[in-house]
Amino acid sequence: MYVIDDDEAVRRAVAMLLRSAGIDAETFPSGFAFLDALPRLGKAFAECILTDVRMPELDGIELLHRLRAHDVHRPVVVMTAHGDVSTAVRAMKAGAVDFIEKPFDDAALLSTVGRALETVAAPEANENAAKAAARLAALSPREREVLERLMAGKPNKAVARDLGLSPRTVEVHRARLLSRLEVGSLAEAVRLAVQGGFKALPG
Repeated sequence: MYVIDDDEAVRRAVAMLLRSAGIDAETFPSGFAFLDALPRLGKAFAECILTDVRMPELDGIELLHRLRAHDVHRPVVVMTAHGDVSTAVRAMKAGAVDFIEKPFDDAALLSTVGRALETVAAPEANENAAKAAARLAALSPREREVLERLMAGKPNKAVARDLGLSPRTVEVHRARLLSRLEVGSLAEAVRLAVQGGFKALPG
């Protein structure tokens, strides 16, 4: 696995965690450093990439675009700031298979990486997309409006203002849509929505 982050402490900590779980890890201080290493990596290319999304010079979104331009199709997981939902949506639309919000605990990171590695072992993108779309179809029109705005990074108060609702009503719709989608958090709902082709509002 390749870990890309401009923060040395983060690179070191993540690599140690992955290695303790039996996952080989090599680190890079920037997206450019990783792209420069591609010729050297050759056939030894690891199965998964974990990259920070906010980095100087070349951010994680642009790195995703450049990897596709280099015909690199390994699964990519991006690390985003907590609550930066709109950036997570952009990353997944650019090709990331998943995201994790900083700060994260060890179990959350290993679980996310595990899901990404499973996409290498058993790619079932079309089937999973169809299942996600079916679950999204169960949402009411109002729940879809709420989800659109949450995926654009809007807090509950802004969603309420947009839709002419009270913040409490938005909280109720949010809880109901999570229940209908059979997920436990907004992050899981975002993964499902992007996978199912849900059209979010511009961020």
